[in-house]
Amino acid sequence: MKKIALFALPFFIMSSANALEIKSVITDSVQLTVDGPVVQSTRIGSSYAVSGSNVSVTTLGGLTGGSATAAATMSAGSYDIGTDEAAFTFSESLTIGDATVTSQTALASGGRLEEPNLYGESTSQLGGTAGTLAGTLSGITVPTVTAGGAGTTAIGQRTIELSVFQ
Repeated sequence: MKKIALFALPFFIMSSANALEIKSVITDSVQLTVDGPVVQSTRIGSSYAVSGSNVSVTTLGGLTGGSATAAATMSAGSYDIGTDEAAFTFSESLTIGDATVTSQTALASGGRLEEPNLYGESTSQLGGTAGTLAGTLSGITVPTVTAGGAGTTAIGQRTIELSVFQ
């Protein structure tokens, strides 16, 4: 009986060696991006201000009303020094706001806005051009990327993972 137990023991040790786990992960990816055009524009309003001391007003200046498609305009004021040979201060400021734009130009070739309508506070960014933008995946080497024109991004990635457990 002892001989059978000793003979069976190496068999059990060898069978546990067959429980190895081998894990292999290979991930290749290429991401190519071309930015689109962006226009952000904020319409500014009209304002008029006048202030002073020792100033007499004949006609107060101001704004004439605008419309949905036209900006306001200024109406001139008439001012004079109140007391001759006395100190005075006078300040007048005017901001003419934007007229309403009801449509934006269509995208031109290459995803660009040729003539965007802009308001008083505007930020614009041209769309990218693919140019020579490219990416290549290979089963045996690292992915390759080729730079494109302005406004493009190219990312190549390779992940290799090998795990062995006993």
